[in-house]
Amino acid sequence: MGDSTRVAVQGAGGANSPLRAGGGQGLAGERCPGGDSPAAAPPAPPAIREEEEEEDAPGTGLERRGQSGPGERDACRAWGTLCWGCQSKSRVEQSAMAQPKGTVVLAYSGGLDTSCILVWLKEQGYDVVTYLANIGQKEDFEAARKKALALGAKKVYIEDISKEFVEEFIWPAVQANALYEDRYLLGTALARPCIARKLVDIAQREGAQYVAHGATGKGNDQVRFELTCYALCPNIKVVAPWRLPEFYQRFPGRCELMDYAKNHGIPVPVTPQTPWSMDENLMHISYEAGILENPKNPAPPGLYTKTRDPATSPDCPDVLEIEFERGVPVKVTNAGDGSTCSSALELFMYLNDIAGKHGVGRIDIVENRFVGMKSRGIYETPAGTILYHAHLDIEAFTMDREVRKIKQGLALKFSELVYNGFWHSPECEFLRHCIARSQEGVTGTVRLSVFKGQVYVLGRESPRSLYNEELVSMNVQGDYEPADATGFININSLRLKEYHRLQSKVTVKQDE
Repeated sequence: MGDSTRVAVQGAGGANSPLRAGGGQGLAGERCPGGDSPAAAPPAPPAIREEEEEEDAPGTGLERRGQSGPGERDACRAWGTLCWGCQSKSRVEQSAMAQPKGTVVLAYSGGLDTSCILVWLKEQGYDVVTYLANIGQKEDFEAARKKALALGAKKVYIEDISKEFVEEFIWPAVQANALYEDRYLLGTALARPCIARKLVDIAQREGAQYVAHGATGKGNDQVRFELTCYALCPNIKVVAPWRLPEFYQRFPGRCELMDYAKNHGIPVPVTPQTPWSMDENLMHISYEAGILENPKNPAPPGLYTKTRDPATSPDCPDVLEIEFERGVPVKVTNAGDGSTCSSALELFMYLNDIAGKHGVGRIDIVENRFVGMKSRGIYETPAGTILYHAHLDIEAFTMDREVRKIKQGLALKFSELVYNGFWHSPECEFLRHCIARSQEGVTGTVRLSVFKGQVYVLGRESPRSLYNEELVSMNVQGDYEPADATGFININSLRLKEYHRLQSKVTVKQDE
């Protein structure tokens, strides 16, 4: 939710923790006024027990154990860093100075941004409940939970919403053939209303007046999160730190965030950070910012994580049969080994694996953000790419021509609404109903090959097909009378003849 860095905590005072680094340290061999031991052997702070975190909320175990006073911290700062005890005491006093504001539910990722926002919200007087959505990303959820509690969260929710993400958001997009600006399969745009819906649900369970997120003030995600929140809970109040001058002026860059983290005992990354941001869910992973902001820079080696390089992918294709009912995939069979998947989540994850193995689903585009600027994004959408091609094929096989023309227009508008954050709008709800109605006959099986970054449709069959082999055959006349085509052509050519007759008159007049 605005963060791309993931940090696993070893525990307060662990070997890599900034809570321990510099703790009690002044000049060589001397004691920090707020600490208890010489610099040469700084003590590890006591372990934090989770039961204490809940019992003593809104304070944390980190805060309770700080023993230094204001004068001691002034002397401590003179040595260039706050010891562990000074950091903890400072956080208590900052929280105590702020007027209590009530409970806020923070959409939390465990990364640097939302971890700093958590502590900053506490400084402003909020009791913070964190919510981390499991939406199919690779994440150490237990480490993130412990980290949030250590930083002062009153409670931590970790909700697995992967199944509902597939069934209630991805499947309608598959039915629609949703595609923004001809290329983007809307992986992030579909995930945001799913995440925000649960954010509102948790806020209502907790009786919270506020929700907060870490989305930037220049992107689409702030709009997507907040439109969902306001649609589902009109009285909710949103705290968006990256749009508050007191926050973004204090933290104009990542260096300032890192300094804040170190001064407040927030664990910081111990490994080099990639020079771009990443956002992952079950449907896709996106890469943007950093070195990718120059649109002529190619994707650097090692960027892609969901898909293999097509050039080094297997030399033997996987042949799949995908079965649809009413436009929704219900079964996948691998023709090679006979394996099958039928549950929504299992099916989607299996297609992710197969497509990723063959390098399917990579795009590098410049898109138009809803807020008015163009942005460069690189995306991997493996399973979504297979399903897009398969559904497009079975739909063309089973749907009436004129209905399909109308449906294509609906899909275009649907994709735009989803991208811009209007999933819960009345117009988007109306379009979902229309699209679902159009899918009543979209039933059948598509056979396709996945190979070297591409999806190749090999064949299709359906009990609801509008394809009449006898009627279309060049060898059988059937119910079609070829002579009738003469009148059909004459009628359709009449309009063209009249148009060009007029054009000839205009041209002659201009030449005179």
